Formats: sequence, C-alpha cells, structure tokens
Amino acid sequence: MSDVAIRTEGLRKRYQLGARASAFRYGALRDTLSDLLAAPFRRAAGREQSANGRAPHIWALDGVTLEVRKGEVLGVIGRNGSGKSTLLKILSRITRPTEGWADLYGRVGSLLEVGTGFHPELTGRENIFLNGAILGMRRAEILRKFDDIVDFSGVSKFIDTPVRHYSSGMYVRLAFAVAAHLEPEVLLVDEVLAVGDAAFQRQCLGKMQDVSQSGRTILFVSHNMPAVTRLCSRAVLLTDGRISEDGPADTVVSRYLSAELGTAAVREWADQASAPGNEAVRLKSVRVIDADGRPVDSIDVRRAVGVEIVFDVTAQKYQFVPGFTLANDEGQPIFNAIDTAPAWREARPPGQYTTIGWIPGNLLNEGRVVVSVALGTFVAGGRSIRQAHALDVVSFQVVDPGEGGTARGDYPGHWPAPVRPLLQWTTVRR
Repeated sequence: MSDVAIRTEGLRKRYQLGARASAFRYGALRDTLSDLLAAPFRRAAGREQSANGRAPHIWALDGVTLEVRKGEVLGVIGRNGSGKSTLLKILSRITRPTEGWADLYGRVGSLLEVGTGFHPELTGRENIFLNGAILGMRRAEILRKFDDIVDFSGVSKFIDTPVRHYSSGMYVRLAFAVAAHLEPEVLLVDEVLAVGDAAFQRQCLGKMQDVSQSGRTILFVSHNMPAVTRLCSRAVLLTDGRISEDGPADTVVSRYLSAELGTAAVREWADQASAPGNEAVRLKSVRVIDADGRPVDSIDVRRAVGVEIVFDVTAQKYQFVPGFTLANDEGQPIFNAIDTAPAWREARPPGQYTTIGWIPGNLLNEGRVVVSVALGTFVAGGRSIRQAHALDVVSFQVVDPGEGGTARGDYPGHWPAPVRPLLQWTTVRR
C-alpha cells in the first residue's frame, strides 16, 4: 500500500438528466417567474418519462477500478463524454461518486478547468495564498514559492488586479503555476494545453516533465496525443465511462487512434476476389513493421519503420511500380514514395511479391501516420495508371520518448510540420 498514490474501486457516477440546481439558492425575480411559468411543462415531461418507463439519468462513470503508483505519470484519454473530467472531479473531491470509492495518498493539487478554485473578487496575489491554503501549504511555504509562481504565470503586471478582469489565458496561466509550484504529491491536470498560446503550452509541458522527474504522481487528461505519449509512461482509455484499455502510453494511444481512424498496423485480404486490384494483380497484405520484421502499432521516432506490401501477380501483362503515401491524422500529406529500381519498369512474371519501403529514423514528426498504398503502371505523357490501390489502409504512431537524440533536442514543446529530420550541423568561429 505504501507505494500507491491513487486507488479507486468500482467508481460509478450518475447524473440526472434535466436536473436543476438546489432550491436553496438566491435568484432574481425574473428567474423565479421563469421557473413558475416552466413548472407545468417540466411536470408534463416528467409524467411522459414515467409513462414511457425511461430512466432520466446517465452514468458518466460505470465501474472504474484503477491503481496508480507513486511517481507514475498516467494519461487519461478518450472521446468527449467518456468520463475523463468526471473521474478527475471525483478524485479532486469536487463531486461525490454515486457508488464505489477513491483513496488518494498525499497532498493533491488540481487544475481541472479555467479558474477552478479562484475567487473572482480577489486579486491574483490573494488567490495564490488562497489556493495554497486550500492545498494545505503554510504561509512561509507559499511565500518561498511566490516569486516563481508569478514569474511562470507571466501576469506580474496584473498580480494585484481582481482575477475577474483576467482573460481566460491569464486565468489558466496563474492556476497552472499555483498547482505546479506548490509541490503537491499528486497533480491532476485536465486539458491545460487546450488554453493558452504556444509559449505557455511549452512551459506547461516542461514543468510537468520536471514534476514527473521529481517523483510526484500526475494524472494528465488531454486530447493532445503526442503530449500524452511524451509525458506519460502509462495511459488508460475511457469508453462510455469504463476503462477499455490500460497499458503503455504509446500502445494505448495507438489503439485509440486506430479505432478512431478505422485503421490498424496490419491489413490482410483473405478473399482475393475482393482485394484491391484487377485481373493481373491483387494486393494480399499491407503491414507496418520494425527493423526485425515485426508488425508495430507505434515506433520510436529515432528508429526506422517499414511499409511492407505483399501482392500476387497473376498475369505478366503490366509493370507494377509499388509506392505509398503518408499523411497525418488530419489528412495533411507528408510525402509520396515509389520504388525507383529499374526492375519494376518491366512486366513481372506471375507469383507472390513482397516489397518493403523503409522510412529512416529521425525523419517523421511524432503523431499518427496514415498510409495509402498503390501499384502503378507508367504510361506515355508522364501519367500513371493505378492497377491496385488501398486508401488509408494502415496506420501507426510515431512516439518521441523524450530521451534525446532527436531533432527536438531538449526542447519540450510542440514541434510543427509533418517531418523533422535530424540534420548535420557545422559551425565555424572566425
């Protein structure tokens, strides 16, 4: 038990559809009149639901059992509405579970959404001390970290201004700075990279890497898959309130993206009659492989990766030049490649052929790569005819482990563009 930071058992959270806030609240006269006018319609809707036997609720979490070790960085991914934020709100003690329980060991810091835990009428300075006190920090401890928090947030000019005048970017800058610098044993972060400019996002990534290397526990919710694979050693995938995948971050992210894109690292056609091609050639399989010839869903950015195309030639009728196109998961082309060997310029005799195009390490950027393959015939006029073609047939995840030896160097932030080759540099001082 001593090495466990977070433990949950059978967490379930039910939300009432159409539920309203408690009656014990202050409201304006117009709110009261609006409620009175709407009440008959709400009662009618409730009778209709009862008559139809429909339960007016939804399970945001449905039996989540999870254990996180001290010093572990866990990524929580999934589609919108899968239960990610609900899980973090329960762990942060913002809401109570309907069933099950959760234990956290150590001081907890959380950044769940812009302005959580801030009082709008208090200044930035006062909110730093307020949040520190909520986290259980002594005043002397907050004072020792105060200058670092303000410097990191970049809001020093407005530190004595009430935060209700802050922009959303300023809000999240200060909130993240407080949560990260007050040294909680467990840090819960929900989509912090969705707000703020590129420079701030780089700061956040760098700070979270520092926090993780100091042995503290992080739960990181994000739709930024490269950030998840770079920061997290492990990830869980939530689907409809349940954990559907739990394992190494790159593997879980790869499976999640494969399901979203409808592609995996291997595609085989058992029925040759329906395989892409024609009466002279048919595709048999396409695989993404590593240097040992094994299929891989994800690959280290520093390692070579191969696209293997297996096809059957049934008639010595055409030339079949193999090639493939790479694109990212937004459909942006990365590059096209064909085999330029002279042998492919002649009609090949019948048989089964296996060709592999190798993509060198330190060429692709991190992220999801989708592969389309084709067998083509060159004709007069600089044109080509596709004899067999499979669009978006396989895909794989490129992962940067953050260990150095890449074009990124020690830069922690987002690296734009689909490729990032590691170049040779020469410098002369005169």
